[in-house]
Amino acid sequence: MDVFQQVKEKALTVLDLHRAKIDHYSDDEVRSYLADVIRHAAEQVPGYALEKNPEAMIDRALDDLLGLGPLEILLRNDAISEIMVNRYDTVFIEQNGQLKRSEVAFNDELSVRRAIERIVTPLGRRIDESSPMVDARLACGSRVNAVIPPLAIDGSAITIRKFSQTRLVLENLVTNGSCSEAMAVLLQHAVRMKQNIVISGGTGSGKTTLLNVLADSIPPTERIVTIEDAAELSLHKDNLVRLESRPANQEGEGTISIRQLVMNALRMRPDRIIVGECRGGESLDMLQAMNTGHDGSMTTLHANTPRDALRRLETMVLMAGIDLPLAAVRQQVASAVQLLVQITRDGQGQRRLTSITEVQGMEGDVVRLSEIFKWHEQQQQHVACGEIPLFVNHASEMDKARLMKCLTSEGFN
Repeated sequence: MDVFQQVKEKALTVLDLHRAKIDHYSDDEVRSYLADVIRHAAEQVPGYALEKNPEAMIDRALDDLLGLGPLEILLRNDAISEIMVNRYDTVFIEQNGQLKRSEVAFNDELSVRRAIERIVTPLGRRIDESSPMVDARLACGSRVNAVIPPLAIDGSAITIRKFSQTRLVLENLVTNGSCSEAMAVLLQHAVRMKQNIVISGGTGSGKTTLLNVLADSIPPTERIVTIEDAAELSLHKDNLVRLESRPANQEGEGTISIRQLVMNALRMRPDRIIVGECRGGESLDMLQAMNTGHDGSMTTLHANTPRDALRRLETMVLMAGIDLPLAAVRQQVASAVQLLVQITRDGQGQRRLTSITEVQGMEGDVVRLSEIFKWHEQQQQHVACGEIPLFVNHASEMDKARLMKCLTSEGFN
């Protein structure tokens, strides 16, 4: 047994001896207390005194006992936004928008399974051969997906989506080049003027982050209900109710779907409903909510273009199991959604708003779209398309003047 394994054995013994004392400590207090006790116990291990970095060994032992083992050091790094365990010895990370292989690794498959159990057990979830996939979240709010054999052929896989602990605002998106100042002004007024907004984009494009940022412009007097599969949104609002769906228990019962939560939210006197992501039949209920007095509601979905976003919405409404003609579905979409915001992530990891498009009703049997802003690839800048969104006509004179300036090419070129 190597020195680290011996230190870890000592640490495990110490943890058992002191468990009653540390039960009421916070996580930081537990770690600090056990570090001192383990350090003293480790000094009795032959060879420990010869280690070049004994403190790192203590940290590794604590990570294994209290956290997710080698992943803890990645979770503490704020520059890392995604952690992907492909198998026990293959870990990739996304750092500053770039994917690269990490030097950290688990010792074996059993270590990965222990980490997964440590994630799901406190949440009352389970993962085994009969239920080999699970979605969960960490105490810090990071989203976790885990898949184990037989579904994961090469060994258990973990994907952790971290969320920035820094509160972002629209000005941050302008600073980092995600959108122009004119686009930020338009979006801020659109939210305040209760436009129903759908954010579309690919996986990892920043949809949830953008939803958080836009929600920051909602007036504090309005009651918001958020609905999510796994809670990711972080809205800094007082009048806020957060709802999260629930999977089936071990008996296969007790499922609470997003759709059920949307229907229940309508009874909670919300001014706005925010659905973290529309994936299925709940889209119909979301559209009906937008059409029945809950203006200013928002959601996200996966799509590559604004037009694709509308098609996907139509498809998801049809998944609700209600026999509706496509023309009626299209009319429902056209009357419910006012703005489509497209966000993409390029090859260099830059997340950027590539289009803000207004839905302007039906023209025959086609939904009419009017692009207000777009990303011009050749010019490498955001440009105005010369279109004036309909909601501008309902703004105050002062706001209208500011918006009109933003909507002209001269206003921001």
